Amino acid sequence: MKRTSTRLADGREILYYDTGDGAARAFPDTRPLDASTTAGNSEVRRDPLLGDRVVIASHRQGRTYHPPAEACPLCPSTRGRASEIPAPDYEVAVFENRFPSLAGATGRCEVICFTPDHGTSFAELDEERAALVLAAWTDRTAELSARAGVQQVYCFENRGTEIGVTLAHPHGQIYAFPFVTPRTTRMLATVAAHRERTGGNLFEEVLAAERAEGARVVLETEHWTAFVPYAARWPYEVHLYPRHRVPDLPALGDGARAEFPRVYLELLRRFDRLFDRPEPTPYISAWHQAPAGEGRADFALHLELFTIRRTADKLKYLAGTESGMEAYMNDVRPEDAAARLREVASA
Repeated sequence: MKRTSTRLADGREILYYDTGDGAARAFPDTRPLDASTTAGNSEVRRDPLLGDRVVIASHRQGRTYHPPAEACPLCPSTRGRASEIPAPDYEVAVFENRFPSLAGATGRCEVICFTPDHGTSFAELDEERAALVLAAWTDRTAELSARAGVQQVYCFENRGTEIGVTLAHPHGQIYAFPFVTPRTTRMLATVAAHRERTGGNLFEEVLAAERAEGARVVLETEHWTAFVPYAARWPYEVHLYPRHRVPDLPALGDGARAEFPRVYLELLRRFDRLFDRPEPTPYISAWHQAPAGEGRADFALHLELFTIRRTADKLKYLAGTESGMEAYMNDVRPEDAAARLREVASA
């Protein structure tokens, strides 16, 4: 893998990731942009009752919203139209978000573009490109985790207007949080209590139990297991674990790393075959990684993939119980969801 780092016109960093050695990517950004001034516009506040951190980022109200394809800021630049990516072509590109929720002392937000092709999706990539994306996620996790003040790195993709995506180009995001996220904090507390009570690792025991029962397993390979969790919150929700527990992407073994593209692409393609609809299935795909500090020893890297679509013509909205009380009500039995995901496997 070749990595090229350069700067955009306003000083933000952009990185190009290539599978080969010959690509020249350090093209100048010719846009007349003022120096980035978002660093002081993000604020992290602590909820005094719950203890959760909340990011206040009012400057994001003016971010780009559903531009036409010919004005997409994530496509390569062309003569007469400069985008966020100055190069006329790229394989995978990562750059600092122009409208970040976290910036400066409060962290960092990056955009990762999986392909220059505006009209495709991650599920349509080949295994070589998916492997390059994994390499970029890994590189960004390692670099951002080492920065002063960063407590957790979160790589994720939102896809589909139903999810709230405002740019149609295939892309994801990478957040470097200056705190451990509330969901991870709760996981760590549960895992620590289990360790103190039993001496065992809860992540390992959950994975072993799902593999032994089998009813909710979606697919298994030498290095990965994908299953619908016993208490799934979403209609179709899959958790993907490496068989050998590691804390984060940089710690992933060579075998699991080599096998991941085939496994992940298969899962995404199954999601697209769940419903009889012409458009792709909306989803959120989220890497859960150990924090940079405490909690690494017992944490298990895993990916959580879920859709808010529950039938071909119905969406799962967070209603009063979920949004108001975080008490989830699922319309689809996890065992039925797993059976359906096995049914739509590639031939």
